[in-house]
Amino acid sequence: MEIKDIEKLITDAVELDEIHVAFDGSQCKVIAVADFLGELSRVKKQQTIYAPLAQVINEGTIHAVSIKTFTTADWQREKMFNLPL
Repeated sequence: MEIKDIEKLITDAVELDEIHVAFDGSQCKVIAVADFLGELSRVKKQQTIYAPLAQVINEGTIHAVSIKTFTTADWQREKMFNLPL
């Protein structure tokens, strides 16, 4: 699976302002940026980004997922500490 495939799975299901994905063959790291994420609980944020990946996780294509979510304002402050993946 390629990074662009993971990005597409997520962005087809969730409208994001930005997405950043790193994938090393088994572990996937995702940074998702959208203002609506600020309205969700911590668990709901994780579930929103995790759900589109559930099938490839169940198939074993991805073994571990790390998800960080930000609003656009938070991302402007935090991106220097969170990139590159």
